[in-house]
Amino acid sequence: MKSKKLSEQIIKTFKIKGFVLSEPDVLLDSEYIIQRSGEKFRSSMLTFENEDGKLMCLRPDLTVASCVKFLQNKSNSKIYYSGQAYRRSNNKSADLINDQLGIEILGSKNQVRDDYEVINTILNSAKKINCKKIKIKVGDVSLFKSLINSLDMPERWKLRLIRHFWRPKYFEELLKRLEKNSDIDSVTFDTDRKRFYEMKKIDQKKFIAGRSVSEILKRFDKKIKDPRSFTEGKQIVKIIRSFLNINCKLFQLDKKLIDFLKKNDLKKNIFKEFKSIKNLKKLNQDINFISDFGRDIEYYTGIVFEIFSGKKEIARGGRYDDLLKSLGAKKNIPAVGAAINLNNI
Repeated sequence: MKSKKLSEQIIKTFKIKGFVLSEPDVLLDSEYIIQRSGEKFRSSMLTFENEDGKLMCLRPDLTVASCVKFLQNKSNSKIYYSGQAYRRSNNKSADLINDQLGIEILGSKNQVRDDYEVINTILNSAKKINCKKIKIKVGDVSLFKSLINSLDMPERWKLRLIRHFWRPKYFEELLKRLEKNSDIDSVTFDTDRKRFYEMKKIDQKKFIAGRSVSEILKRFDKKIKDPRSFTEGKQIVKIIRSFLNINCKLFQLDKKLIDFLKKNDLKKNIFKEFKSIKNLKKLNQDINFISDFGRDIEYYTGIVFEIFSGKKEIARGGRYDDLLKSLGAKKNIPAVGAAINLNNI
């Protein structure tokens, strides 16, 4: 009964802010989700074969499920949901079933405003149900991408580091290879070049694993133009590690980033897309910025956050501007959302 009353209070807050109920499907096509939204979900999915032999899964993530419904039914763009996500975990104490209440702004037209609205709505919901000692942890995946793109290194390395940022262990291996200047070997390089010229003969509009041939060729084109060795790897890795070590209170962040840019002789405008994080100062909350935060979900592209009550994580979310396109939209549809974990309340 207590849980029901808390849910009702949270939903009331969502409705006041203009969010409309959406009920995403519980069953999803497993391979579709894995191919479109990343390998991260494969190990955590609860899967089974239906009567037609098709591999299905219980939804592992309500954001992905909501996006699928949005694309299928052209539902409202400002939604809330109430339901369960089903995930296996290596942590034996973790819940298999997570009861969630969440919100999404799909087709977000104003990044700074909508990022703030999502976080503020979740924060107000937590306060409505008397959560105490609230703290917020934030990061921004786009800042890392901006840094990498500004560094003077082969495009091949830039693509690789950005693509695998969400895989910390493998990412660390890549940094060690870059540090030792051990770029891609000649056999792999020549294989990529051969595949590039083979794909140029294919219909450019054809889709392979969720991307058009023309999109794949653009990426390959950048890769095969790169040199096979790079001599500044050690210094580049030092800069990257220095950035990923930034951990401070939000009010200290401006100075931290300015000092970082000066120390590494980098351009002042690298972090120009920084308004969403700065705007969070209006929340008047205890907020920590951690540059290395937000890497555990592959589809995040911008601001990422977690809200804690004491030591318990009660909510998390972030911006995911590429996910809807990967799920079948014709173009990128900017979006941001968050979910409250009722199991921890």
